Amino acid sequence: MSFDFFFKGLILGFSIAAPVGPIGVLCIRKTLAFGRFSGLFSGFGAACADAIYAIIAAFGLTFIANFLMEGQFWLRLIGGIFMVYLGWKTFSSAPNSQSKNIPHTTLINDFISTFFLTITNPMTIISFLAVFAGLGLSNIQGDYIQASVLVLGVFLGSALWWLTLSEGVTLFRRKVSKEVMKWINRVAGIIILAFGIGALYSLLLI
Repeated sequence: MSFDFFFKGLILGFSIAAPVGPIGVLCIRKTLAFGRFSGLFSGFGAACADAIYAIIAAFGLTFIANFLMEGQFWLRLIGGIFMVYLGWKTFSSAPNSQSKNIPHTTLINDFISTFFLTITNPMTIISFLAVFAGLGLSNIQGDYIQASVLVLGVFLGSALWWLTLSEGVTLFRRKVSKEVMKWINRVAGIIILAFGIGALYSLLLI
């Protein structure tokens, strides 16, 4: 029974992480610019945020979910502003000439930036709550072992997607010239900017 919950969590974590959004674009760009570990740490930041939201949904922490929903205006505002800043910084950044030896502080920043972007998206908790209910997983809130196994599966599923993405992009990294990288930075920056502006615009609809 525990394996069943682990497998469901694995599929759930992979499926929620897989759609390409601002985090995916950022992860691809980081991998191309700085290498696989930069992209991987970026993905792990998102995976940890997904795991936190899975904990809230699996353990029935409704007071935290309600708090996040009530504060979604400020979460979207902060996340939107950060995405706009990140998008502009990506757009205007010059191609990196270093191909290896990423400083550890950069990896920590990669992790924190994607964690922050994911955790400030209140729609993620809605997705987890909806999927948990749809899969009949909301009835395990009193079973801490099953809930823990499920959360572990979600984290590993999400991490598996980011590992797959960063390793896949790494295969093409050496074929990308500095000129192409400059345009990748610009396109990635525009996409992240668009997501940030979209997040800020959504504030008008709340």
